[in-house]
Amino acid sequence: MMSLIDHLNTLLETMVFKNTIQDYAAALLAFLALLIGLSFAKRVMVFHLGKLAARTVSDFDDFIVMLLSKIGWPVFIVVALYMAVSGLVLPETLRLLVRYAAVFVITIRSILLLQEIIQYSVNKTLLKRMGPDNPSSQAMIKSVVWLMKWVMWALGTIFILDNLGVNITSLVAGIGIGGIAVAMASQAVLGDAFSAVCIYLDKPFEIGDFIIIDDSMGSVEHIGLKTTRLRSLSGEQLVFANSDLTKSRVKNYKRMQMRRIAFKIGIVYQTPLSKAEKVMPIIRDILRIAGVQTDRVHFGSFGDSALIYEIVYYVLSADYNVYMDKQQQINFAIMREFEREGIEFAYPTQTLYMKNDHA
Repeated sequence: MMSLIDHLNTLLETMVFKNTIQDYAAALLAFLALLIGLSFAKRVMVFHLGKLAARTVSDFDDFIVMLLSKIGWPVFIVVALYMAVSGLVLPETLRLLVRYAAVFVITIRSILLLQEIIQYSVNKTLLKRMGPDNPSSQAMIKSVVWLMKWVMWALGTIFILDNLGVNITSLVAGIGIGGIAVAMASQAVLGDAFSAVCIYLDKPFEIGDFIIIDDSMGSVEHIGLKTTRLRSLSGEQLVFANSDLTKSRVKNYKRMQMRRIAFKIGIVYQTPLSKAEKVMPIIRDILRIAGVQTDRVHFGSFGDSALIYEIVYYVLSADYNVYMDKQQQINFAIMREFEREGIEFAYPTQTLYMKNDHA
C-alpha cells in the first residue's frame, strides 16, 4: 500500500516542462471549478434579478438582466483559463497566447455589450425627445448607433493591437494626420452630417411632411447623414444635401393648420350702383359654408376694365384637396348668384369713343 502511495507521489512530483504533474492537476481543477462557478454565478444572478425586474415598471432592470444573460461561455473559458494557468511556469509564447486570447475575447464581448448600452441609451434619449411614432426618430437612431458602433470597433481594434505589442503611437499619429487630411478633403460630407444632426434635433421638417425649397417641392421620404430625399408631385425623387437645406428657406405645409385664400373678381363698369353694392353681401353669404372662415370682402379698386372686389377667407384644413373643393364650391356659387342677380363678370375690354367734329 505504501509502495502505491509512494509511486503516486513520485508521479505527481514528476517535472514536465518545469511544472509537476500535481501543478497541472491543480490548474485543471481550478479551471473546471472557475468555469462551473462563473456559470453558476451567472445563472443565479440572472434568475434572481429577473424575478426582481418582473416586479417593476421600469425596463432598465430588464435591460441589465439582458446584458448579464449575454455573457456566455467564451468569456468564462478564457477567464478561467487565464486564472488557472497563472500559477504555472509556461513558455513565454504560450503565456502570451493565453493572454492574447483573453484580451481578444473580453474586448469583443465588451464592445458588443457597449453597443447594447449605446442602442438602449440612444433609443431612450431620442424617442423621448422626438416621439416613438416619429419616423425621423428611427432614422436618427440608426444613423447615430451606426456611427458610434464604428467608433467603438475602432477603439477596440486599437486596444487589441496595443495588447498584442504593436506600437500604436505611430499608428495613432498616422491616423491623426490621416484624419486631418480626410476631414479637410471631406468638409462637405462632415458639414452634411452636422446639418443632419441639426435637422433631427431642431425638426424643421420630418418624414412625411410636404415642403417647398426654392423652386422644388415634395414629400420627405428619407433623412440621412448626408442627404434628404423628397418625392415630388410628378413622381420623381429629389435629393438635397443636408447643408443646403439648413441654408435654405423651407416652407413646411404639413404643419399648416389652415389655408388663407385671397382672390379677386371683376364686374363690368356698366353695373348699376344698386347691384354693385349687392356683391359684398352675396359673397359673404356664400362664404358661410362648413369649413370656411370669412376674413373680409371689399370693393377694392377701379380696374382698367372692371370694378375689382377683393375676397379673403380661410379654409379650416391643411389638406390641399379640401381647399380646392371649397374654392370650387365658392366659385360655382358666385356664378350662380351673379347670374340670378344679373351681375355681369368683366373681361379685358377697351371702349373707344369717337368724336365727329363735322357733326
